[in-house]
Amino acid sequence: MQVVLADRDAAALAIVASEIGDNAVCVLTDVTNLAAVEELADQVYRRFGAVDLLFNNAGVMTTGLSWEIPADKWVASWQVNVDGILNGLRAFVPRMIAADRPARIINTASVGGFLPSPLMAPYSATKFAAVALTEALAGELKMMGSKIEVSLLAPGPVKSRIFRETPPEAAQPFHDMLTSMLDENGLEPDAFAARVFDAIERGEYWIIPQPEAFDDGFAARNESITKRLPPQFYGAEGN
Repeated sequence: MQVVLADRDAAALAIVASEIGDNAVCVLTDVTNLAAVEELADQVYRRFGAVDLLFNNAGVMTTGLSWEIPADKWVASWQVNVDGILNGLRAFVPRMIAADRPARIINTASVGGFLPSPLMAPYSATKFAAVALTEALAGELKMMGSKIEVSLLAPGPVKSRIFRETPPEAAQPFHDMLTSMLDENGLEPDAFAARVFDAIERGEYWIIPQPEAFDDGFAARNESITKRLPPQFYGAEGN
C-alpha cells in the first residue's frame, strides 16, 4: 500500500513514517480545520490520483462531571470526534464519487458509541454522533448507487494514549479503572489493526474487532430499552 499519514503531531508522524518506510507520506493536518483537510485531499490526489481506503480516525477523550467539564473541552471533543469525520467526508467523498471506482470509508466510533457512560459524557455523546453520521453516509451513498462502501469501526480497549489527559478529582477512580482495564485487556495496535483489515477484506459494515467488549453489553442495553428499564450506571448504587 501507499500510505498517507495525517496528524497534527509532526514528531509522531515522522516516527510512524520511518517505521513504514518509503511507501509512507506525511501531511501535517488538523482535522478540525476543513481547509487543512481539503489541502490534505489535494495533496493525496495530486500524488496518487485515487483513494482506496479512507480512515477517519482522530479522537480525544475528556473525563469528569458533565456540568464541570470546561466548555473548551466540550468544544474540542465535538471538533475532533465529529467535525474531524465530517471534514474528512467533505474533502474526500466528492473526489471519491467522481473517480467512480470501488473504495471504502472507515469511520472510527467506539464501543462507547453504543454503551454510554457517566464521567465521560463528551466522549459518549460524540461517539454516538459518529455512529449516526456513518449510518447516514452509508445510506446516502447507497441511494445514489455509488461504488463506495462504508464501515463503522467500534474499538474496545486498545493500547494508545487516549487516557493521557489528567482527570479531575471526581473522575480519578473512574479514570484509574479505565487505565487498569486498558493495561490488562487492551490490544496492541498491530494486533488490533490486523483484525480491522480482516473485517475490511470481508466487506463488513460493522467492524467490532473486540466482541468480548461489546456483545454482552449491547444485548443488555437493547433489552433494557425494549423493556423500558432504567440504565445501569457505573458507580451508582441501587441499580
